[in-house]
Amino acid sequence: MPTIKEIKELLASVHQLDSPIFNELANDSRTGVVKEIQKRKQAIQADIDENIRLENMLTYEKELYNQGLALIAGVDEVGRGPLAGPVVAAAVILPQGCKIKGLNDSKKISKKKHFEIFQAVQEQALSIGIGIIDNQVIDQVNIYEATKLAMKEAIAQLSLQPQHLLIDAMKLDLPIFQTSIIKGDAHSLSIAAASIVAKVTRDELMKDYDIQFPGYDFSANAGYGTAKHLEGLEKQGITPIHRLSFEPIKSMVSSKQES
Repeated sequence: MPTIKEIKELLASVHQLDSPIFNELANDSRTGVVKEIQKRKQAIQADIDENIRLENMLTYEKELYNQGLALIAGVDEVGRGPLAGPVVAAAVILPQGCKIKGLNDSKKISKKKHFEIFQAVQEQALSIGIGIIDNQVIDQVNIYEATKLAMKEAIAQLSLQPQHLLIDAMKLDLPIFQTSIIKGDAHSLSIAAASIVAKVTRDELMKDYDIQFPGYDFSANAGYGTAKHLEGLEKQGITPIHRLSFEPIKSMVSSKQES
């Protein structure tokens, strides 16, 4: 009789729920064997569910593939809401039909898995472009226009010319066919890939700023207005990366000018 360890190794090679191996092991009543069978079936079902989810997130891409288009760029941004730091956009062209396990809207991925999926996107993408617009430009043109500039820069940085753009809730004045998708990072794998690239890129920038400007907790809050960030503003004042057009910084600048 095979040991439980041997059965576990055998089950690792099974990838179908209707595999005859499950029937062969059905009469083995050992608790350890029953647990391993159940565990493997759950893992296979999880893989099936994940594949279905990824297929559903390729709906927009597949429509374009059917039109003979192969170079489709997903475009997304991160950093509209923070009080400090740049807005960062990414444009990503994935190979046709590419499915990266775990890839989703970056807000739905646990933070500890961000870098792992970011690396998978980097390894598999045909091209990646990144656009970074700093706080000074944000103050000059407003965050909405700065977001557009970041997206345009990301697209310009692509090494391949995209045939179509899938953009998260935005239209750009570019001579490229495009589709604007509300909550696109949850409905398109290309946009989700751009979302995770933009997120990790900006988080790394904010970690660097945390070293440069300690006391604001930038590595943890990425520039958003958390209690520790607001406490840092109150104690240490405004840094060169703060957005002067955003509250409460705008009021702090006004009160300082008045005094």
